[in-house]
Amino acid sequence: MPSERKIRVLVAKPGLDGHDRGAKVIARALRDAGMEVIYTGLRQTPEMIVNSALQEDVDVIGLSILSGAHNAIVPRVSELLRHNKMEDVLFLIGGIIPEQDFDGLKKSGVSGIFNPGTPMDEIAEFIRKNVKPRGVITA
Repeated sequence: MPSERKIRVLVAKPGLDGHDRGAKVIARALRDAGMEVIYTGLRQTPEMIVNSALQEDVDVIGLSILSGAHNAIVPRVSELLRHNKMEDVLFLIGGIIPEQDFDGLKKSGVSGIFNPGTPMDEIAEFIRKNVKPRGVITA
């Protein structure tokens, strides 16, 4: 019986925000939940994030944004995902995101928004329930 492919998650810190503790915590929690996690590090541009996601063949992109730049960064990442025909990649954001911005972010392509205090198992379960199946590998 072939083993099931692990969910691959790219965690990125876009923009000039230099605080990455939350991104590292979520990366570790998702790894502990059985997912394969790629952490890109600080100060990533939308282009760098989407290129990494494409190269790593990820199922999920998770952005950690504390700087308030989510309304500029998220639409650009969404645009690049569409341009690269990566609409099947689950797009999540976390950090300091005001509720009044949720609708606009979801309209631009974000599937889930997680503010500080969200239980880690809730995020992992959201990913498991919403990740889109990828091509089946046959032996």
